[in-house]
Amino acid sequence: MDFSVSAEVSLKINTELKIDTQFIENVRQPFIFLPESSRLLTVCKFLYSSPLFYFDFLNCVTAIDNGTEAGSIDLIYHLSSIPFEKSVVLKVQIDRELDEKSKIDSVSSIWKTADWHEREIFDFYGVKFNNHPDLRRILLPADWEGHPMRKDYQEQETYHGIKVKY
Repeated sequence: MDFSVSAEVSLKINTELKIDTQFIENVRQPFIFLPESSRLLTVCKFLYSSPLFYFDFLNCVTAIDNGTEAGSIDLIYHLSSIPFEKSVVLKVQIDRELDEKSKIDSVSSIWKTADWHEREIFDFYGVKFNNHPDLRRILLPADWEGHPMRKDYQEQETYHGIKVKY
């Protein structure tokens, strides 16, 4: 698979937007790391509207809890340009504490597919997405305690009288 588009995209973000990125290529799936998570929305708008790339489709957004020692959660955005038949992976890192530092801008205003992906990440990791149109649990009940994909998650003993642990 040709990942040269990722290097080119990273360079364009650096030069045209003056936003520092790092192209990480020594992995199975090369990606663009965006150190400033606060710039995510700006970068995504650029990638969507750029006539050079036109990343018109968000395949998925995934999350990885790096644990309490690392103190961060990675958000990984898989983007595709259908007309140019190119794809790129964009990665940002946020604080894993459930406070203002763990919030990030929603990209659902750019790609509608982000709506449910972001809701799932909120449901399982507790990440809050600013300006999301309907940020609420998507798979678990609204009154479920905690976020089960976090490494420090402790399951409750019972839920409405039903034993949870077996």
